[in-house]
Amino acid sequence: MSIRVQKIFEALFELEEIRGIFRDALPTGLSAGQEAAFNKKVSDLKAIIADLEAGTGTPKVTKIAGTLDVRSREEQYINIHPIQAAGRLTTEARKALISYGDGYSTCDFCRKPFRLDKISRPGIDEFHADLAKWLNMDQARVVPGARRGFQAVANTLVNKGDSVIVSALAHYTEFLAVENAGGQVKEVPLNDKHIVTADATAQKIEDVKKETGKLPVLVMIDHFDYQYANEHEITGIGKVAHQYGIPFLYNGAYTVGVQPVDGKKIGADFVVGSGHKSMASVAPSGVLAINEEFAPKALRTTAMVGDLTKRKFGIKEVEMLGCTLMGGTLLSMMASFPTVKERVLHWDEEIRKSNYFIDALLRINGSKVLSEYPRKHSLTKVDTTGSFDTVAQTHKRRGFYFSDELTKRGIVGEFAGATRTWKLNTYGLSWDKIHYLADAFTEIAEKYEIKVEKAADKK
Repeated sequence: MSIRVQKIFEALFELEEIRGIFRDALPTGLSAGQEAAFNKKVSDLKAIIADLEAGTGTPKVTKIAGTLDVRSREEQYINIHPIQAAGRLTTEARKALISYGDGYSTCDFCRKPFRLDKISRPGIDEFHADLAKWLNMDQARVVPGARRGFQAVANTLVNKGDSVIVSALAHYTEFLAVENAGGQVKEVPLNDKHIVTADATAQKIEDVKKETGKLPVLVMIDHFDYQYANEHEITGIGKVAHQYGIPFLYNGAYTVGVQPVDGKKIGADFVVGSGHKSMASVAPSGVLAINEEFAPKALRTTAMVGDLTKRKFGIKEVEMLGCTLMGGTLLSMMASFPTVKERVLHWDEEIRKSNYFIDALLRINGSKVLSEYPRKHSLTKVDTTGSFDTVAQTHKRRGFYFSDELTKRGIVGEFAGATRTWKLNTYGLSWDKIHYLADAFTEIAEKYEIKVEKAADKK
C-alpha cells in the first residue's frame, strides 16, 4: 500500500477513535480525562496529516480489530472484478456509511405504522416512491439483494409443483427462489449466439404446457446474464409471457443502476435490481418494483392472529418479513441514488469504453471474446487460451504469472491464475484508466512475445 493511502486510512481511523470519545461522553460535554484523550488524539491526527501531505512516515495500522486487513483495492488499483465494478460506493455513500453504520439507525424517528417504507426522517418513504417512479413501476421495496426479490415474487406466485420459466443462463439464486417456493424451473434453451429469444421462450411455454398440462406461473428472465453478459430479447419475452397470461419478472441485476430501465415499456410485472452489484450500495441490498396488478399480492400484509395474546401485526408485509434494510445498507443506497440516476444516462459511454478495451485485447493474437461482440455491456467473458495461456504452459508460475504481471501494473480483479476463460468488467473506469488498461495488456503480451496487431491492421 502506498504511504499516502496508508495515511488516509490511519487518519480516518484516528477520526473514528476521536468520534468514539464523544460517543462515550455525557451530553453535557467531555470529562477532564476525555478532554485530555481528545487533545492527544487530535495531536496524533495532525502528525498523520503531516505525513499524508509529505508522503512520508511508516505504516502504523495494518489490521482492524487485530485480524481484518485494511482494504485498499479501490484506492490502489484499477479493479476489473466482474461483479464489483458497479457496486463501488460513491463518496456520498461512504459518508452515509460512516454516519448511519449503527444497526437500527434508520429507526431513530420510526413512528406508527412502524414500517420501513413509511419512515420520513430520513426520507425513506420518499426514496421508495422515487425508486418506483425511476423504474416506471407502481410500487417499490428495498430488499436484501436481488435474490430476496426473486424469493418474494416466487413465494407470492409459485405453489408446489408449479413450473417457472427461466433462462438456460439463469443465476443460481433464481433456481433457489423457485425451489424454496416448491416449484420447478424449466429452462429456455439458447441459440447459437448464447441468446434467449422470444420465440424460444414461447416454444418452452408450449412444451411445459404439453408436459404438465398447465401453463407456467411465472417467466423470470435476465436482461443481461451473469455468464456472458449477453443481451436477451427481453421486451419480446415480456410480450410472449403476457400473450399467455403469465406474469413476467425482469431480472435487472446487471442493468438497474447502470443503464436506463423502464419497467412498463419492457412489459415487466416485476423488476428486480441489485444494490451491491449495480447501484453503488453496501451489500446486501437490492430493489423489487411491482406493477399495480401484482402489488396487492406481493405486498400483502399479515392476517395472522396470536392464539393466546390475540396479537396482530396487520401493517407488516409478509414477503418482506416486516422491515428489510436498516442502517448503513439502506442509507448507502439512498446516498448513491442521485449519482446512480445520472450515470445511467451515460450508458453509451460505458459501452464505448468496454469496446475500446475489448478491441485492444483482440489485437493480441489468440485472444477471443466469448460474449456477443461488439459489446453491449461492460461485463465480458474472454478466452485467452490462445494468447496468455500459451505462456502459462511453460512458466514456473503457471497461470499466476499473468496475475503477477497485472498486479505489478496496478490492475486487480481478474480470476487469479486464470489464463483461459475468465470475466472482467470495465464499468466506471475513466478513459485514462481504460487506455492504461489496454496498454498494460499489450505490454504483457509483447513482453512474452505474443504477437500484437496494430490498430490499423484490425479488420
